[in-house]
Amino acid sequence: KVKTDMIDATVLAKLYASGFLPEVWVPDPETLALRRQVTRRTQLVRQRSRLKNLIQSILHAHLIPPCPHGNLVGISGRKWLARQILPADERAAIERHLGLINQVNEALTVVEADIAVHALQDPTIRRLMTLPGLDVTVAASVAAAIGDIRRFSDPQRLVAYLGLNPSVRQSGEGPAYHGRITKQGRGHARGMLVEAAWAAARSPGPLRAFYKRIASRRGKHIAAVATARKLAKIIWHMLSKNADYIWARPALLARKFRSVELRAGLPMNHARRGTAFDYNIPAKRAEERSQVEKAEAAYAAETSRWRTRPERQKAVEKAAE
Repeated sequence: KVKTDMIDATVLAKLYASGFLPEVWVPDPETLALRRQVTRRTQLVRQRSRLKNLIQSILHAHLIPPCPHGNLVGISGRKWLARQILPADERAAIERHLGLINQVNEALTVVEADIAVHALQDPTIRRLMTLPGLDVTVAASVAAAIGDIRRFSDPQRLVAYLGLNPSVRQSGEGPAYHGRITKQGRGHARGMLVEAAWAAARSPGPLRAFYKRIASRRGKHIAAVATARKLAKIIWHMLSKNADYIWARPALLARKFRSVELRAGLPMNHARRGTAFDYNIPAKRAEERSQVEKAEAAYAAETSRWRTRPERQKAVEKAAE
């Protein structure tokens, strides 16, 4: 076996000349900057979670019952912490952790404001926010991971890029068995889409009907991953065709965009009707909700007539073809 730099360079040159060496897509400067901001936000959130866990470990070590408030480091949670009886050194450690959490929160506010400013100027992020379950954070994370949608020729390639495609086991000409998702590719964007899937499962619309159909057969967690995969396919079609989500609720969407504007630092409109005023009208919200509930019912009625085959039977039939 002979391996030298000259031989390797010659092989690579021949592959490139023959068209068998595809070029790697290089993100543009704006996409790289957005990826860095998303990464910074993720790191800050992890730091805050780690500090919260340290405080919880101190409380558990002294057999203090769980905090009755939802947020341990919020206003009510900190008042509750101050009333607990702890040794002086442990009390000092908690105060240090709370001080670090304050610093992390300040940095997180700045980073999220920068992401919001970018989102207001990015039509891709605004388009992704029309999907149920996708706020500005999830939309920015997915947009940063995808970059140029034209590098994915079909939805399945985007699904595989996000690691949401099922793994396949097959030997020879035998039947193929599909298992868990591969979890390859952009892990952070995949996790964000799964979180969005849980939120979409609580929002009325065809996606909730899809989630319920899978959950009734396979369980909630598998249904959430399947919904995330469905979201990835919908995202490919939306970005490829420059179309918003067809079942978006205008009043709720306007409220989403207004929250992004406030996070970006835009002034509040006191004593004036803003862009999200329709969300405060119950009749308007009820009308929009009724429309998406009809779409959900139509999807459920259509899929109720489908017949499911056992996985083994499907594999055997596919192998016999």
